[in-house]
Amino acid sequence: MAACGQVVLQPRTMPKVGEVDARFVSYNVEAVEVTGGRFWKPYASKGESAVGKSNQNQPAGLDQSLYQYRAPIDLANPRLRKLASALSPAYVRVSGTWRNSTYFQDDDLPAMSTPPKGFNGVMTRAQWKGVVEFAHATSGEIVTSVATSAGTRDEKGLWTADQAKAFFDYSQKIGGRIAATEFMNEPSFAFNGGAAPDYNAKKYSDDVKVFKTFLRKQSSGTMFLGPGSVGEGIPLVPGSATMPKMIATEDMLKESGPVYDAFSYHFYGTISKRCTGLLGPNAQTSPDILLTPDWLNRNVVVEEFYAKLRDQYLPGKAMWLTETGEAGCGGDPWASQFVETFRYVDQLGTLAKKNVKVVMQNTLASSDYGFLDEDTLDPRPNFWAAVLWKRTMGERVLDAGVASTAGVRVFAHCMKGAQGGVALVVLNMDAHTEAAFHLPIMGRVYRLSAPDVFSRIVRLNGVDLKARVDGTLPNLGGEVVRAGTLRVAPLTIDFVTLPTARNSNCM
Repeated sequence: MAACGQVVLQPRTMPKVGEVDARFVSYNVEAVEVTGGRFWKPYASKGESAVGKSNQNQPAGLDQSLYQYRAPIDLANPRLRKLASALSPAYVRVSGTWRNSTYFQDDDLPAMSTPPKGFNGVMTRAQWKGVVEFAHATSGEIVTSVATSAGTRDEKGLWTADQAKAFFDYSQKIGGRIAATEFMNEPSFAFNGGAAPDYNAKKYSDDVKVFKTFLRKQSSGTMFLGPGSVGEGIPLVPGSATMPKMIATEDMLKESGPVYDAFSYHFYGTISKRCTGLLGPNAQTSPDILLTPDWLNRNVVVEEFYAKLRDQYLPGKAMWLTETGEAGCGGDPWASQFVETFRYVDQLGTLAKKNVKVVMQNTLASSDYGFLDEDTLDPRPNFWAAVLWKRTMGERVLDAGVASTAGVRVFAHCMKGAQGGVALVVLNMDAHTEAAFHLPIMGRVYRLSAPDVFSRIVRLNGVDLKARVDGTLPNLGGEVVRAGTLRVAPLTIDFVTLPTARNSNCM
């Protein structure tokens, strides 16, 4: 019997409200990681060499002190592959602002020292082959975009397919499959991504029509995603009047018509403190808002903004969130801490209920918002949450029947690997008060906690989580929770599996 005032969980009768892709939890490997170049500088960085400072593979118009050079990522690293495999199956998106201006060097020579005119970086065959082999080794499906900068354009400024054709031809030659592609990374900020000053919605529309014709002929099985915009729905810097020049997504959709197979968008709740110098004193999120409804709900507001555009211009098409993280510009210092895991898990839960099919975290292993520390490849708190989601939460989405409060949110899916089973995830963001529910059947609980919400250490049922040297994960076993009261401690995230729920929607 439920205690007075206790919410009763009814897993057997929870209705189905949606379904997500089997690769719902996915991630980005930035193109600049593959090629080497200057990406967002970690806060703990001790600086870089003269070689790094002289490298020009970075977006134009931003202070170079925001960036730090990385040599090309070793996607053959056994530890990296083992850890990435724990997130399988997943989409591996290789794109980002740098991809817009990256030349594909279609030969087997070392990378040219200077990119051709109209490009900022160079990707070699060997580097792209490394991506294809990484995807094969980790059960990944590749998502990407193509070069769109001045070097790809004819004398009238229209995009041409020569670079894209070489890239797709080589991918097919080595057995690579590009599951989905966008045209340009974040066309809403096309000017930051290498577009000409006079680039507008009409010119973008002309380009994507050429690209779609090319794609249908070149790789008819590749899904065309778009437009992949960011920065709308909420201001990236609430209260700031200073923002880069933008092209509105609605204007692009009006011009292009329904060219996409699915609607893609990007989401960041704010811009990180790394970029506050660009956007004024208001461009700083205070840590004290990170467990508040306002912070969590920014994700919902942006999804609803883009869903409305999807409904009007691409009715019936699925939505994909192809790039997201705690904050743009590489994430804040707390992007690698346990406090961020509440936002990340809430984002997965809320978007699954809204039928967003895929959520791609930026990044796998670069800057402060990566799943893994880029130097040590040690997993961060969000990585462990992603693994538990993969292991417990199936593709069918249920309504848990629990109203969200300021401190507690509950999400439900059919359980992974258990016919009729139900899996829950319960977030208790209250710093002082336990959340309690009546649970009619027994199950297992996988409780994530930390010594402090701003810690990089995360614990499973009280034990610190660490990967072994070779990337093998420790035992992630749950603790038995008996029928009766499910107690969720303050500042914890509980994954709960109920294999005997006998929910007919999960059969």
